[in-house]
Parts: sequence; C-alpha cells; structure tokens
Amino acid sequence: MQQHDLVHELPEFKAKVEALKASDGQFSRLVDEYEEVNRHVVSVESNVEPATDFALEDMKKRRLKLKDQLYDILKSA
Repeated sequence: MQQHDLVHELPEFKAKVEALKASDGQFSRLVDEYEEVNRHVVSVESNVEPATDFALEDMKKRRLKLKDQLYDILKSA
C-alpha cells in the first residue's frame, strides 16, 4: 500500500509544512483535513472501515484536491 501522508507526498516541503502549520491557521486546518481524509482512505483500503467504491473514490478525490491546495500554498510561501 502506498503512503500518502504529506511527508511522503511532498518531501521537499517538510520544513515548510511544519513552519506553516505553526504560523498559519488556515494551512494548519487544511493539513488536518488532509490527514483525516487520508486516515479514512487507509482504513477503507485496509478493510478496517467499510465504504462503497464510490465513497472511496470520493475520499481519494478530496485528498488529491487538498494536496493540490497545500502544494499551491507551499509553492507561494
């Protein structure tokens, strides 16, 4: 199973992620939401949490959208 936490997804921004989490409330909330969605995806893929294929696909799309938002913020910071 692939790792999709931010450290694996955006390793070049690890220090910036930590700095922005501490200083930018909106960024911190987006990170928290990304991590929450990612936890649900991992739980479903590990058969710990039930979900339909449609629901899983929606979660993955939400995770990707959040990652794109976070990446845009990190690029411009």
